[in-house]
Amino acid sequence: MSYEQITYEQIGAIARISLNRADKRNAQGQQLLRELDEAMVQAERDPEIRVVILAGQGAHFSAGHDLKEGTVLRANPTVESRYEYENEHFLGYCLRIYDLSKPTIAQVQGACIAAGFMVANMCDMMVASEDAYFSDPTAHTLGAAAVEMLIHPYVLGLRKAKEFLFTGSRLTAAEGLELGMINKVVPTGELEAETLKLAQRVADAPPFALRLLKRSLNRTRDAQGFRSAIEAHFDTHQLSHTSKEYNDIRDMRKQAQAASGKTSFGKPAPTA
Repeated sequence: MSYEQITYEQIGAIARISLNRADKRNAQGQQLLRELDEAMVQAERDPEIRVVILAGQGAHFSAGHDLKEGTVLRANPTVESRYEYENEHFLGYCLRIYDLSKPTIAQVQGACIAAGFMVANMCDMMVASEDAYFSDPTAHTLGAAAVEMLIHPYVLGLRKAKEFLFTGSRLTAAEGLELGMINKVVPTGELEAETLKLAQRVADAPPFALRLLKRSLNRTRDAQGFRSAIEAHFDTHQLSHTSKEYNDIRDMRKQAQAASGKTSFGKPAPTA
């Protein structure tokens, strides 16, 4: 298949799918999300593929949703239209990554913010560079009840997730490793090689055994209420869009974006 905003590479038994809007810090717009979903389906259906790497081109994994695009393509949405769009593009696409029958590894560098955090943490494992950082400031900056997919307490623990979300603060790669969200932190120049090395090791295992094992592991979390909680939060997130404070902040951000040309959620600081 031909893609414009992602790249799809096959490296032996591994598919590496990369967000490819480096000039926009891989802000996630409608086209990118649809191409990402199509690429995941392509990897799922290819019998030669055993492991999928999800990466981002350039200095940053992803700075989140492309809010400027949203204000243009989905200006003044109704409650119904917003619900349908986000249910498909945000919740639905994320759950398809989570449910992919093949092991997935997030390869994260630089900024991994809000929707970037959400998408990366749909993967089974994560390798991050030393310069990677994570943030979800949506409660502070948008007046929304976090992002659509509340994966945070499952990868950070409840107390740390509350601190992370309530304060909108950053989490370093080293902190993510200590909390168990990240499997391995490596020097920035070694990120691609180390992620590929891990993927190749996983790909050595019999694929049907891995498929069944992943299914059982995900079912363990589902038995603990994961999917019900995720879907309940999505509805709560939609409710937060109807508040006066959310709409006041939205109007102010529209004016600021028009003046600055900012295209993504939270412009990340330059990295070394």
